[in-house]
Amino acid sequence: MNHKSKLPNVGTSIFTVMSALANEHNALNLSQGFPNFKSDQTLIDLVTNAMNSGYNQYAPMAGNLELRVAITNKFEKLYNTTYHPDYEITVTAGATQAIFTIISTFVKPNDEVIIFNPAYDCYGPAIELHGGKTISVQLEAPFYKVDWEEVSQKITSKTKMIIINTPHNPSGTIFSKDDMLKLETLLKGTNIILLSDEVYEHIIFDTEKHQSACLFPDLKSRSFIVASFGKTFHNTGWKLGYCCAPKELMDEFKKVHQFNVFCVNHPTQKGLADYLQEANHYLELSEFYQRKRDLFLNLIKDSRFKFIPAQGTYFQGLDYSNITMENDVDFAKHLTIEHKIASIPLSIFNTGNLDKKILRFCFAKTDETLKAAAEILNKV
Repeated sequence: MNHKSKLPNVGTSIFTVMSALANEHNALNLSQGFPNFKSDQTLIDLVTNAMNSGYNQYAPMAGNLELRVAITNKFEKLYNTTYHPDYEITVTAGATQAIFTIISTFVKPNDEVIIFNPAYDCYGPAIELHGGKTISVQLEAPFYKVDWEEVSQKITSKTKMIIINTPHNPSGTIFSKDDMLKLETLLKGTNIILLSDEVYEHIIFDTEKHQSACLFPDLKSRSFIVASFGKTFHNTGWKLGYCCAPKELMDEFKKVHQFNVFCVNHPTQKGLADYLQEANHYLELSEFYQRKRDLFLNLIKDSRFKFIPAQGTYFQGLDYSNITMENDVDFAKHLTIEHKIASIPLSIFNTGNLDKKILRFCFAKTDETLKAAAEILNKV
């Protein structure tokens, strides 16, 4: 018997490869995007209290109502816009499940979905699984600015969806207000759905403002906004996120969501609902991570790596073209094995594995880890 999946050419992800290599060679792991410090004990206690208070059975399909109300309040506070907690918010098993379910719900065979490369690696396979065709727009290093004329040329009668990600993983760049206005103009009068991956919305630097799709009326009317509590509150292992959309879109999403996971971890939802009552728990994140970015970059400023400071996320791209012209996958492995520091090669996320000699490092680490990493990089 020779049974193949619907993704026969997908191998082990680069994240798994680099983390395994880091473990094998006892290297500092700045590859995968997770913090190596503890989540807030207050949040852990609130989740524990929820378990002890009986929140241990199924949550409502759309999520714990208190949490959905807290999300509604957050959008009103930050963006002066509203999503109805009963009809327009669904809590999910992380952002990736939300993204997969959105694509599952709407993308049919031969539909086209435009994505921007370098792109987070869950988009393309989900599109392929459902018979869709990924249409790539390659962003050019080091600034990764969108050529909206190129996007316009790639929109066809088959375009079902466009996926954006801001702040952007893996480049650490952000979409400007002008970018969002141009996107809004492009989509006006079409039936195209926008999937706006905003999992790093609270991690944005240098007094810049997050340009959420919900701030632009026509975009909001056609958008799913996807968010992640794991990215926000340093607990990626909890796998809890949510998405927001107008009722007519969310109604369709729920038809698929109910047969996928139905609902997600209830005590964690209750704990987060209580934790979100204090807005500073997310409002202080930008300052927290900017200090880490600045520490890391200041420590390596005299190294042979070149960089443009990340505008958002907790990822920093480093250009190593002054060091070697070795391809980025090989150089990332070389750094891990020989120098004991693991990163992610950006070509993995690019159209045709385009290699621009850039590695992605995660700075969601303790100051001690960042200092140790900088000491290694300065010797390369």
